[in-house]
Amino acid sequence: MFVGTAYAMAAPPGAEVTTFDTIMSFFPLIILMGIFYFFLFRPQQKKQKAIRETLESLKEGDSVITQGGIFGSIVKIKDDVVTLQIAEGVRVKIGRGYIVGLRSANE
Repeated sequence: MFVGTAYAMAAPPGAEVTTFDTIMSFFPLIILMGIFYFFLFRPQQKKQKAIRETLESLKEGDSVITQGGIFGSIVKIKDDVVTLQIAEGVRVKIGRGYIVGLRSANE
């Protein structure tokens, strides 16, 4: 059914296909990949970099929030283990990667 249409779309016999035509056929694909990079991949990389920098800059006394929604103050940091004080006399140890953000002093 579509075979005739496919043959009609082909280049006529003896027609020369130039290198420029081949390169131009890939041009829309290259444009699409550029759009994906600038609208999807690049912003995600920037966000991951900001999170990584925040986690590396943690220090004792910072108020943070964890992935589980627990608010607390950092009491001690040892390698990838952070000790949080979440209430008077209540301390929990969590992995550094489970901290999702810093809280400002007025919150």
